[in-house]
Amino acid sequence: MDVRAPGPGALAPDGRTLFFSWSITGIGQVWKVDGPGAFPQQLTGGEDITSLAAIVPDGRTLVLQRDRKGEENPGLYLQPASGGALELIQHVPKVQTRFEAMSSDSKFLYFTSNDRKPDSYVVYRFDLAKKEKEVAFDAQEGLWHVSDVKDDGRLLLRKETGSLTAEYSEWVPAKSALTPLVGQGELEEYDARYGAHDGELLVVTNKTGEFRRLYSYRPDAKAPGQWTITALGDPVSFDVDGFDIDRKRTRILYTINENGFTRLRALDAKTYRPLKVPVPSDADHVTFGATTPDGRFTTIGVDDGTHPLRSLVVDWTRGTTKAWHSPSTPEIDTTRFAKVKLESYPARDGTKIPVLVRQPESCDAPCPVVVSFHGGPESQAKPGFSVGAQMFVDAGLVFVEPNVRGSDGYGKAWLHADDGARRLAIITDIADAAKWARTRFAAGGKSPRVGVYGGSYGGYSVLMAMTMFAGAYDAGVDVVGISDLRTFLRNTAPYRRILRISEYGDPDKDADALAKLSPMTYVDRVNAPLLIMQGASDPRVPVGEAIQIHESIAAHGVPCKLMIFPDEGHGAQKRENRVLMLGNAISFLKEHLAKGD
Repeated sequence: MDVRAPGPGALAPDGRTLFFSWSITGIGQVWKVDGPGAFPQQLTGGEDITSLAAIVPDGRTLVLQRDRKGEENPGLYLQPASGGALELIQHVPKVQTRFEAMSSDSKFLYFTSNDRKPDSYVVYRFDLAKKEKEVAFDAQEGLWHVSDVKDDGRLLLRKETGSLTAEYSEWVPAKSALTPLVGQGELEEYDARYGAHDGELLVVTNKTGEFRRLYSYRPDAKAPGQWTITALGDPVSFDVDGFDIDRKRTRILYTINENGFTRLRALDAKTYRPLKVPVPSDADHVTFGATTPDGRFTTIGVDDGTHPLRSLVVDWTRGTTKAWHSPSTPEIDTTRFAKVKLESYPARDGTKIPVLVRQPESCDAPCPVVVSFHGGPESQAKPGFSVGAQMFVDAGLVFVEPNVRGSDGYGKAWLHADDGARRLAIITDIADAAKWARTRFAAGGKSPRVGVYGGSYGGYSVLMAMTMFAGAYDAGVDVVGISDLRTFLRNTAPYRRILRISEYGDPDKDADALAKLSPMTYVDRVNAPLLIMQGASDPRVPVGEAIQIHESIAAHGVPCKLMIFPDEGHGAQKRENRVLMLGNAISFLKEHLAKGD
C-alpha cells in the first residue's frame, strides 16, 4: 500500500512548474515541482482529500476542490501558485460546489452548485478580482454543467438526462438566450466542446453506430438549424473513451478503448490531420491530462502494467517527452507483478463474457479463485498496473475480473443490455462466472473454492451472488454495495436519483422488476459467509443499505460481518482505512476459501 504514483497533473502556463495530486501522506493532496526531477513541495495538507481543479490561465492562482470525509459535497478554494493559505470561494455542508471552467482572460471562474435545490444545479460566475459570485445561468430545474466557454462569454451547457445521456445548449448571457444544440429529447450519449471553426461543435456520440466516435458538427449553410456532420479519425470498431481540445483550438486529443487498452490519438483542430504523438507505443494505457493555454505542453499518464503510473510532459513544439516526477515503490519490485491475460467464459445463453485473469506464480493447487466485479455498472475492468489486484495474487488467489453485459467498452448493445428490467435476463452472468472458474482453474481432478468481491455496483453483484445465486460462491466481500434497489433509489442523494433511475428503472413503474433484482428479496437463501464494508458518509449508497442486509442475514444465523467506517464515504480515501478495507477483504476470503476441497 506504500506504492503510490503522483497524478499527471497540469503544467503552469509558462511551462516551469508542474502541479499534481499525490497521496504520499495517506490522503490526496496537491504538490508541485519546479522543473523536471526537482524536489516535490507539498502545497495543501490536513485530513481531507484535496485536488487540483485548474490553474488560472495567468498562472498566478490554483483552483482547488476539497471534500470532507468522502461526503462528495466538495468545496471550492483558491491558493497562490507559490503556496500559502487557501481562500474560500464556497464550501457549504450538504451542498455540492464543483469547478466547471475558467475564462481565457483569467477574470472569471465558473462553478455549479445545488445550493438552491438538492436535485438541480445552478451555474455561478465568480469574479476573481472582486471576490464576488453571481448567477450565470439558472434553469430552475436540471443537472446543468459548463462543458466549454467562448472568449465572448458564451457557455456550452450540458444537461444530464440519465446515467449516460445528455442534452447540449448554448447560453448567450448578453441576450439571455438559451439555444438547443444536440441531444434534446433523445436517449443518446453526447459529449461536446467548441471546435476551431465558427459555430462548430466537436462531439463524441454513439448515436449513428455501435461505438462512440468523434465527429465535427458544423452549421449547415443551406439548412438553418441543421448540422453538417463529419466523422474524424480512423474508423475503428472501438469506443472513443474521451477527448479534449486546447484553449487555442489548435489540437484535438482523444483516446480509443481497444479491448480495454487505452490508445492516445491527436488531430489538427482545423484540418483534422492526424498528428504524431511522441509517447510509448507498447503501454497498456496512455491517457492525456491538461494542456497549457498556449497549446505547447500536455501532461500524459503512461501505464505499462508492471510499473505505477508514470507522468510525462509532451512538448509539441519540439516533439519530445520528459518525466517531471517519479512514483514511489519502497521495498517492492513491481516488475514481478502478474501480467493480465484476456480470456472469456460462456454465459448460459452462449454469449462470451470477457474476463481478465491474474494468477500467482505458485499456490496449493487448485488455487482458490476470487471473482471481482467492477462498479458502475457502466464501467469496465481494464488491464494495467493494480496494487489491489496484485495483493490478492500475492495471497495465493487467482484474481479474475469479468466484464459482464452492461459493462462499457464493448459497444452500445452490450452497454445497454442491463438497462431497467433487461437486467433480469443477464444478471445470470454473475453465477456463470463462478461455474466457469470452478472448471477453468481445476487441478488434479479437484475444483477450486471460489469467492466473490466488489465495490459499489460490484458490491451489489456480490450481494446478488450470495443471495439470488446462493451456492455459486463459497464466500463474499461486499464494499458499499446496494442491498435493495427500491430503498437505494429512495435514499440516494437527490442529484443522483434521476441518473440512477435511467439505469436501474423507475421505483413505481418498474417496482416488480426492482424487487426481483434486489438482494434483500433472497436473504433467506444465504448459506455462505459474507463480509460487508461501508462508509458512514456515503451519499451514493447510504449506510442503511449495509445495515439492513446485515441484520437480515444475521437473523437467519448465517455468518455475516459488518464493518462501518465513520470517516469515509463511497469507499476509502484515507490510507489507514484503505489498508483495513483491502486487508480485511483478502484475509476474509483467504480464510474461507482455504477450507475444504
